[in-house]
Amino acid sequence: MPAPLNPFKKALSEGETLFGCWLGLANGYTAEIMGTAGFDWLLIDGEHSPNDLPTIRDQLQVVSASDSHPIVRVPIGETWIIKQVLDAGAQTVLVPMVESADQARELVRACRFPPVGDRGVGYAMARASNFGQTTNYGPTADAQICLLVQVENRAGLAALDEILQVEGVDGVFIGPADLAASLGHLGDMMHDTVQSTIMDALQRISASGKAAGILSTDDAMTRASLDAGARFVAVGLDVVMLAQAARTTASKWRDGLK
Repeated sequence: MPAPLNPFKKALSEGETLFGCWLGLANGYTAEIMGTAGFDWLLIDGEHSPNDLPTIRDQLQVVSASDSHPIVRVPIGETWIIKQVLDAGAQTVLVPMVESADQARELVRACRFPPVGDRGVGYAMARASNFGQTTNYGPTADAQICLLVQVENRAGLAALDEILQVEGVDGVFIGPADLAASLGHLGDMMHDTVQSTIMDALQRISASGKAAGILSTDDAMTRASLDAGARFVAVGLDVVMLAQAARTTASKWRDGLK
């Protein structure tokens, strides 16, 4: 029995456009709720959310049972953490702060078994192989792993064309908040310079044949990103959705009676 098909990777390779949402609440119950919402993919955030391996695993379990594809963003591009989330069952990984082609090549190796990579061979005891029941997991797993790298500062932009040439990188995600800060516009992703830089990067990624990604909660920016070639687009964050809905409801009744 081979490793299961990665539907997210397949859809991107076929040119589909996929809409997703960030999961930052670090909770399996809320991840299960989000899995009923109809997003194509949900990103379990290990960089800016209070997640650890057990909470990532719990969310992988519930999201994998939904119609949404789970993606894990690791906190840093290190082989040890990539190995752990892959063993926990992630098939798609997003790595932040990628700044060079050499770094991208190291990440590709972290996602692949020897002799072509550095991923540790312990899948017989891992959730990824259904605890050994996926008998042909090892020889077939590499083809189903989807590696997304995040370019989000000046160094990454300078190396973008070289990163796009790295075989095994399936997509490049532009991190708008960090990119804005790197360009001298912290907190202002809508600045003209930031927006033109983002759209240029998305166009270059799309032209390379790799999938381009972005996070945007601004409708105009989302549409511009799609026009520039973005194909996996996060259009919401669960933390922001909860906070906004809670504040609106509280204000409606607290301030409405004054």
